[in-house]
Order: sequence, then C-alpha cells, then structure tokens
Amino acid sequence: MSGLHERHLAVSPEWLALYYRHPIELTHGEGRHVWDADGNRYLDFFGGILTTMTAHALPEVTKAVAEQAGRIIHSSTLYLNRPMVEMAERIATLSGIPDARVFFTTSGTEANDTALLLATAYRRSNQILAMRNSYHGRSFSTVSITGNQAWSPTSLSPLQTLYVHGGVRTRGPYAALSDEAFIRACVADLEDLLGHTRNPAALIAEPMQGVGGFTSPPDGLFAAFREVLDRHGVLWISDEVQTGWGRTGDHFWGWQAHAGNGPPDILTFAKGIGNGMSVGGVVARAEVMNCLDANSISTFGGSPITMAASLANLSYLLEHDLQGNARRVGGLLIERLRSVAAASPAVREVRGRGLMIGIELAKPGTDEADPEAAAAVLEAARAGGLLIGKGGGHNTSVLRIAPPLTLTVAEAEEGAAILADALHAAG
Repeated sequence: MSGLHERHLAVSPEWLALYYRHPIELTHGEGRHVWDADGNRYLDFFGGILTTMTAHALPEVTKAVAEQAGRIIHSSTLYLNRPMVEMAERIATLSGIPDARVFFTTSGTEANDTALLLATAYRRSNQILAMRNSYHGRSFSTVSITGNQAWSPTSLSPLQTLYVHGGVRTRGPYAALSDEAFIRACVADLEDLLGHTRNPAALIAEPMQGVGGFTSPPDGLFAAFREVLDRHGVLWISDEVQTGWGRTGDHFWGWQAHAGNGPPDILTFAKGIGNGMSVGGVVARAEVMNCLDANSISTFGGSPITMAASLANLSYLLEHDLQGNARRVGGLLIERLRSVAAASPAVREVRGRGLMIGIELAKPGTDEADPEAAAAVLEAARAGGLLIGKGGGHNTSVLRIAPPLTLTVAEAEEGAAILADALHAAG
C-alpha cells in the first residue's frame, strides 16, 4: 500500500470508493493519455467519469482558464458576469427549449436537485416518477429518486418516488418483446401507474443510463411517454449529465433520439462541458424556471473561470465536429468490441452509441451478473495500459467505455486490442 493510499484511508469516508487493488495517483495528462505517479502511461477510456470530454490539457481550454484567472476568478451571481451570460445564451439556443432560461450549478447532482425543486414547486407536488436502474446524484433528494440500489444508501426521502419500466432493454419482464411491443408495454405500465397516483410533478430520466451500465430503451420511448405525461400535465426532465454535448454521436442531446413531441420541459447537464472544471446546470422554459417565489443565488455556479473554460470547450467541440467524430470513431469502436466479445464467453452484451459503450459480463451460459469478472477485467486493462470504468444495476458487472471525444481511430483500435487481452486474461 502506498503512503498516499494510507493517508487517504486515514482521513476519507469508508464509502469513498477507489478503483483497483492498488489505487493509482494520476499526475498529468495530454490528449487521450494520462500518467500516474510512477510514470506509467495509460490510454484513458473513462475521462474521469465522462468529464474530460474533449482532451486532457486541451490548449484552448487551459489558455482560457489562465487568462480568466489573471483577471478575476470569482464574483458570485450577485454581479453581472459576462462569461456566464455568453454561455447561457449559447446553451439556451442549443437546448431546443423555447424561451429557455439557464441556471448554472457546480455539478450534475446539484443540477438535478435544482430540477426537482423547480418541478415540485411548479406542480405543487412532491411525487416524482423515475426510471428503474437510474442514477441522478448523491444529494438527499437525488439519492431518493435513484433507481439503482447500489447507489441509494437510504430510503428516507423528501420525495415520493415511483419507478417506471423502460430504462433497461434486455432485462426484466419485457426483454423478449420487439422494440415496438416493448414501447407499448412500457407506455401501458406508465398509464397504469398514473392511474394510481395523485399529481406527479415530473418524470426524470436519463436517455442512456450512465451508472446503470450504459443501458437505453428503444428510440422513441420517451416521445411515447411524453404523450401520456402531457395528458396528465406531468413535466419531463431529461438528465443529460452523461449523454449531452454529442457524446452519443447520433445526436447532440440524448433526448433527440426520442424527439417526437419536441424537447423536454427541463434539461440538466454537467460533466463534460467544463472538460474537467466543475460545471453543471439546468435549462427550462421561462414559465417553469421562474416559478420559484423566494430569493436564490449561487455562490459558485457560473463562476467566471468555469464559464471561460466551458466557452472555450464548447467552441472547440462545435468547430471540430466532435459529435461527428464520436459517431464515426464510436461506430468503429463498438463494432471492434463486438468482434472481441464474440470470442469471450463472459460477455453477455456490447451496447451503446457514439463514444458511450457498455460491455456487460455474465457467468458463461447464463444471464447471471459477474462482478468478479468485471473487476478482473478492470485490473487487467490497467495492467495493459488502459483505464476504463465499471457500472451496472446488476452488481457492477458492466465495463463502461467513454473516451474523450477527440479519440482517433488508431487509439480506438489500440484500446480494443488491450480490452481483448484483458478479457482473455480475466478468463
């Protein structure tokens, strides 16, 4: 055990998880690579949990941060803030939400917390509909709407949460149905649930479940849900903390795969837009955003330095068509991984879109989750020079692959080859 690891254990909560049997300290990065304190170089296929979205040490972002730090780092929302206004203007337009208002936070948890505040105040209800296997953050309110038991440490809640089918396509009672029949069954379940509730405020849903193992419903499910929700006056919150900014390749926002009835009422974002800076936020139409009848500010949300970083990062992302790169390189990577998986009896499914890919492991010949195998592959990949993540609603048996969106074809091939070796080494 390293000295830093011992010091970490002495002052940190027991529930603050670390990857690997022998945890590593990352000291610097460049492009799609990072280095640890021992000088080992790794290809980064996780980006600090989908947060280093563009690249490590991206010159455009580091320059913007340094220049802003030389002017003013902090002021709070009590003062006019030019970078925050400029960023809000760009996000309002990109969101697709009419007459949009934007509120910045410091994390996805805080963004979802704010969305819940808005929805419950607007609808005057503390009932929330959420998806099974979902994850929305670690605050008291967001834990209470998280449908993944491994990440929900308490049943106490300020909200009454009811869980809906549909987030996981290949498990559960509807798994054997066709996509069309799956959607019909999930809609019928939602209709039935609403018949037994008083006045739900909102449905919150990730277009592709992140911590849940990169699972997703068939395209169009949330559009079908929206028709039902609109009849009951229930708001739709799209949690885009992991799916936003073009990561899925096919769309800029995950909700656009379900765009039959237009954009969500509320959209939340975080992680990648700051390329490592602490940025989150909420977008909602003015009627919803302005429903609060008490004062509120944010001390750190929308700070000049994080907004400068986000503006530079967003400009780079759009100017270099990183959504298109995610679609092209991600498409190649997922096909390569499916080819790799065909030779491994431990792989139950390879799924995802763009540069958001999950490899679900199960005990060979069964659907039984195999978290031990996932842990072994994580270790073997690290030994081979590749960093990946883990997740899943079935005992953390899904390998999560989400490289920076500037990933090259050569790096995708290199990472797939390391994963092939790791799967083989892990049995």
